[in-house]
This record gives sequence, C-alpha cells and structure tokens, in this order.
Amino acid sequence: MSTELILIFVVLGAVFVVLVWGRIRYDLAAFAALILATALGLVPSQDVFSGFGHSAVAIIALVLIVSRGLSASGAVELIAMRLVDPARALPLHIAVLATLAAGLSAIINNVAALALLMPLDVEAAEKAKRAASQSLMPLSFATILGGMITLIGTPPNIVISEYRQDTLGAPFAMFDFAPVGLAVAVAGIAFVSLVGWRLLPARASLAAYGAELSKGRYLAELRIGEAADGELMVRDLYPQAEAADIHILGLIRGGRRRPGTAHREVLRPGDFLVVEGDPKAIESFMGKVKLDFAGSEKHEGGVTSTGLALVEAIVPDGARIQNRTALELRLLQRHSVTLLGVARGGQRFRDRVRNLTIRSGDVLLLLGTPERIDAATEWLGVHRIEGRKTEVMQRGKAGLSAAIFVLAIAVAVFGWLPLSVALAAAVVAFVAFGLVGPREVYSSIEWKVIVLLASLIPLAEAFDAFGGADLIAGQIVDLTEGYPAWFALLALMLVTMTMSDLLNNVATTLIAAPIAISMAASTGTNPDTYLMAVAVAASCAFLTPIGHKNNTIILGPGGYRFGDYWRMGLPLEIVVLAVGVPAILLFWPL
Repeated sequence: MSTELILIFVVLGAVFVVLVWGRIRYDLAAFAALILATALGLVPSQDVFSGFGHSAVAIIALVLIVSRGLSASGAVELIAMRLVDPARALPLHIAVLATLAAGLSAIINNVAALALLMPLDVEAAEKAKRAASQSLMPLSFATILGGMITLIGTPPNIVISEYRQDTLGAPFAMFDFAPVGLAVAVAGIAFVSLVGWRLLPARASLAAYGAELSKGRYLAELRIGEAADGELMVRDLYPQAEAADIHILGLIRGGRRRPGTAHREVLRPGDFLVVEGDPKAIESFMGKVKLDFAGSEKHEGGVTSTGLALVEAIVPDGARIQNRTALELRLLQRHSVTLLGVARGGQRFRDRVRNLTIRSGDVLLLLGTPERIDAATEWLGVHRIEGRKTEVMQRGKAGLSAAIFVLAIAVAVFGWLPLSVALAAAVVAFVAFGLVGPREVYSSIEWKVIVLLASLIPLAEAFDAFGGADLIAGQIVDLTEGYPAWFALLALMLVTMTMSDLLNNVATTLIAAPIAISMAASTGTNPDTYLMAVAVAASCAFLTPIGHKNNTIILGPGGYRFGDYWRMGLPLEIVVLAVGVPAILLFWPL
C-alpha cells in the first residue's frame, strides 16, 4: 500500500469520524479535509475547486429550486389535501400518504416532499387522537423510497448518473432507475403500511406535538378583493373555513365592525373578514377563497407576490411596539410588513388589528418578505419564534408550474437538451413567471449539501486514483469468491447501506461508486449492475436519525429516540435487499 493511499484513507477516515461525531457541520468538515488533502499533495492544486463546477452539483442545486417553485405554487398541496382523510384506519392512512409521498419524491426533492406532507400527517394524527409517531416515520421512509424511482428523485441517483458519464461515457437516463426503484418502493410502502408502524412506539404525549404547534390561534383580518361578485354572503364561506380549521368571527365594513357574526351580510370589495386560526390555516384559507390582506399594495402584487411568508414573533417587555399600535408606528409604511394577526392567550378583540394596543407577551403574526420581516422585528424589538414560519403560496399558478416542470422533464427525456440545461431553463421560466423570486433562487439551495458534494468529489477522485477503490473491491471479491455471483452484489449493498446509515448519502455514493466500477472490472461483469446497487443502497438510511435529513426532521415532531429508528428501519433494509437484489439482476443482469 503506497504512502499516498494510506494518507487518503486517513483523511477519509477522519471525515467519517467527524461526520459520525456530529459536533462539526458536515460541509465544513468535508471542506477542511479537501484543503488538508491538497496540502498533502493528494489532490492537485489546480483541481481543488473542480467539484464546484461538476454537473452533479449544478443538477442538485437546480432540482432544489424547481422543488421550491412547485411547492410555492400550491400544486403539491392541492393534491395532498384531497387525499388525506383523518377518518381512515391507520394502515390505510399510512398507505395513501406513503404512496403520495413516494410519488412526490420521485419528481421533487424528498426533503421538500416531507416538509409539505408532515404538517398534514401531524394534523390528521391530532384529529384522530393518536400518536403522530406511528405515521411520521413511515412517511419519512416513504419519501426516501420514492426518491429511488427517478434520476432527480434523490442526490445519490444524480451522483451515480454523472459518475457513469465520467467513467463509461454516458449518464443514466431519467427513468433508468424506475424498474428497480419502483419495485423497492412498492415493497417498502407495503411493509411500512401493514407491518412497520406496529413496531413503533405509540407514546401518548407525542400527539400533543401538533397541538402544541397550533395553539397560537391568531385574530386576523382578510380583505375581500375587487373581484367579489356581490352575491356571496359571509355564511357561504363557512364550509371552506371549516375545512381549513378557521373560525369566521365577523365583518368589518367602512372601518367599523358589523354587529354579531354578520353571517347574512353580502360581501363587498374592500370588506374585511375577521377570522381566527393558526398561521397555516389562515394562509390556506386566504389562498383558497382568494382573499387579500391589509396593505397588500405595499407588497407588489398582494397575496400573489413571490417570497412572502407569515412569521410569528413574541413581544418582550420593553419592546418598541409595547403599549403602541401598528398604525401608530406606521409599520406598513416604514417596513412594508403587515401585522396580520395577534394572539393573546385565546382572547378575542373588537378592535381592528392595526388599532390594537400591543402588550408584553402578545404573539404577532407578521407578513412580508424575509428580509423586510428581519428588519421590522429588529426595529420593533420583538423576538421571532424559531421554526414558526409559513410560506404564502401562489395557488393560482399551480397549473403553470406543473406545465413548466413537465415540459422540462420531457425535453430531457427525449434528449433534446441535457438534464442540467432543461432544469436551468425551468428555473428561468419560474423566475420569469413569478413562481420563484430572485432571492428565493439562492435561498432554495441547501448550500451545505452543495459544499459537501463539491468538497468530496476531488477527494473521491483521489481515492480512486491512488487505488483505494480497487483495494476495497478486491477484498469484497476475494471474500465472496466461490459464492454465487449475486452474493458479491449483496455484499456491496450491505457495505454501502452501513456507510449510508452513518454518513451523508452523497458522501457514501462518492466513495462506493468507484468500488462498484472496480468490482465490475475485476469480475468482468456489467458495471451498471453494481452502480445501480450502490444507488439503491446509498439511499437506504433507515437505521439512524443522522443518515438522512428527513429522519432528522421527524425526530422532534415524532418524539422519537435514537434507538427507535432501527425498529422499523432494520426489517425495512432487509426487505430492500430481498427485493432489490433480484430486481437489479433482472433489469440490469451481470
């Protein structure tokens, strides 16, 4: 073993230890390892930043932006709301939601798919009076399984495809992953729906998590737009309000609150509905009924503006806004931020929201762009509540966003343009049609993943160049000698799965892909068989909450402990191997 190979093993081993330790951000650890490897002469200095120009990095970034555009248009929510029914039996609820999650993860980033569906699942658990822990982990695992179906569904598939381009001269196509990925996803969803959820804890306190998040019910005012037809009465909106878990409390006309609930009043342009609900419910109701908000003209397009969000902030003692009103401070005129609602321990008010004297301990619901809200909260002296942000969707553009995305995928599938160019064109179209704002183009990208991938690509190339992949591949081939050919494939998948449960799946793919090619070369078999095995196994991070970001996201809302994941994850990985190995050999024979 050469000195260079020993050093590259030491560097990659150090990265492995740091990532498992988890005290240092994985992107910083990978970047530091890249600089160290360059200083040691393992990575040529002219190639130190070559990873940032790699096509896999660009494709992953573009997929994240496109996912943001599809989510912001409400296209995903429109489908999900029609399929989620809290009255269903738990196995059927999990089967429906997991199927939807897998389908969405095949076309958008699987983290985005979970972020969209998790609130619906928690809400369904609350209404059904059951523990959210029984369905959140199946949902998370389903999003991971669904990502295996297409090229853009998960970063490992993108990395494997681009690695094939570099080594064999051609990438995998969009749906080359579908036969194996679909077989594994169907088997996995069947398992989590019928058996897996029974292996999870059903702690009574977990169902309260969703309730805790929704305790902040705000009194808000929503404006009737100019398109009101003059025939709709307040009571006609009750069904939509009930579906969104909103209470309509009254009507404001001409600056004055109408008596009672005004349920028989005919709605007119410029009227304000007084409603009570949590931020997500208010945003959903506002979008579905096509209502606007006070001062919408300050937001360049009202509720259809790009990049708007609802942010919750608590008022401490001594804040600038304490004992004053939003109107008195001219909040809207100064910062283009609307005080949309106020929560004060469930108390209801007769005063207009903008005329309400704010007290210490009140929770404010602010609407505006993130930059303006940041400036406004600092000026007001209030504290944002971490994790309590609701994006304002542009539901009227759902069809447009879906059409742009389908067209981009079709262009790539038919080979008219490379996938990276087709996705870039989709991003340009999203920005041109206002589906994604210029700032959101950059905020949509998870830069930590980009830096991680760009840092590990040169390290993986050095690992391969100095013979690391050949060494490990030779060990696996020697250990499986005398066994059937599929046994070596199984061994490769087991090694890759183990790494993926502890490392980021991108890091795992970059290390395992050269090993797959070396195994194929040493046995004289089809390299695609081994590459496909790595793609499937690298996505299977089911044993720990650190292997995949989705598993980390559900840790708090599900009330899970570190040891809960293997309860369902271990048998699920066995199911993946039992189905995946035969499927790979069938569709990508040796």
